[in-house]
Amino acid sequence: MPISPARSAAFEILIRIDRESSYASELLHSATHARLSARDHRLATELVMGVLRWQSRLDDEIARVSSKAPSKLDLEVLIALRLAVFQFRHLDRVPQHAALSESVELMKRAGKRSAAPFVNAVLRKLARDKKIYAEPRDYDSLDSIAHALAHPLWLVERWTSEYGLPAAQKICGYDQIIPPITLRLRAPAAEAELQQQGIRTAPAQLLRSARCIVSGDVTKNHAFRDGRVVIQDEGSQLVANLVDQNDASHPGRRILDCCAAPGGKTLAIADRNPHAAITAVELHSHRARLLEKILHVADAKNRVHVIVADAQRLPFTLAFDRVLADVPCSGTGTLARHPEIKWRLRLDDLQDLQTRQCAILRSALAQVVRGGRLVYSTCSLEREENECVVERIRAENHSFRLIDCRAEVERMKLTGELVWPEAASLTRGPYLRTIPGIHPCDGFFAAILERI
Repeated sequence: MPISPARSAAFEILIRIDRESSYASELLHSATHARLSARDHRLATELVMGVLRWQSRLDDEIARVSSKAPSKLDLEVLIALRLAVFQFRHLDRVPQHAALSESVELMKRAGKRSAAPFVNAVLRKLARDKKIYAEPRDYDSLDSIAHALAHPLWLVERWTSEYGLPAAQKICGYDQIIPPITLRLRAPAAEAELQQQGIRTAPAQLLRSARCIVSGDVTKNHAFRDGRVVIQDEGSQLVANLVDQNDASHPGRRILDCCAAPGGKTLAIADRNPHAAITAVELHSHRARLLEKILHVADAKNRVHVIVADAQRLPFTLAFDRVLADVPCSGTGTLARHPEIKWRLRLDDLQDLQTRQCAILRSALAQVVRGGRLVYSTCSLEREENECVVERIRAENHSFRLIDCRAEVERMKLTGELVWPEAASLTRGPYLRTIPGIHPCDGFFAAILERI
């Protein structure tokens, strides 16, 4: 029996995510799967992301009828079962017999022919069993949130402690939905071009220049391919806005982006500061090449100098007026887009990440001129990577003062850039903080430090 290209691709991608610690978004858009038709690519994406979002719930269902615990199963067997159960429970338009049969065939193709009868038996039990866990409107415990919304309990406990139970529930709920595709309009006329080619957009909720895709594939549109519109989360756009020089009397200043790839913030900074000399640093050469390609398509390559270097040891003798240190982090604010992170991350990882983040921040602060500013940012919800890093480095280095982000948010509100009605909710103390489910975007943190 032939296996559909979408299910075959989803199976291969999920195997690689587990074995190689790869990321779903990168594999789905890799050259390997470029041969898929648009329809098959959409289904493959839905299968991969759905299995990753609901992984613990799927495993609970498998465990309920299986003679072996999911943790004891070969990876190929477990992935095939997860794929079928996800389709049983979440994709009404997919016939159960097709999902069941193709998962059995996947076993044979993967060289696990002896496991095919086991997979067939487990899936037949689940196909007959229409029981679906009840979804209570109000969760009476952290365990119920973790179980019903498919999150590790330790993350739910942390978020409840840090943000409160209602916020933790909203974060988990947001992580389980398909997040909106948000655009940044680089040219106002691009929106009309999108509409003329069948792309329906609507105003986004945070920023005046942002748009959400209502329908249509923007990646096929000339405005996107030519770089006149870019896909960028509103939280990411908001962080980039903080780097604005906001000083018309000094249009030719120097700006440094320490950890630049994939380049969304770099390009936004270049657009907002057309006369500045911008340097973008990236550790990995292949990511630096990708960044250069994006800048070239967007006609911004001549305004941004890309170098390959380690942000922990920046190789500059000249200082910069504005610096962005958007550091590598756990990514817990982006689980709606990268659900594999929640099953991969461990508590010990946060300390290792903090060590690296502190090293980058120390190095970046050394590049700031007197009176200049640095924006430190992450897409993490974790205090260890955010407030703790800033407080630790400020205790070491007394040459900087903390700028209250509330003033910058108010500035954006007064200029009309920020359209979110609850502007005060975007800050937490002196820091910028967006929270998925409370705000219509990924979770971002930012702090502004000024050399005195």
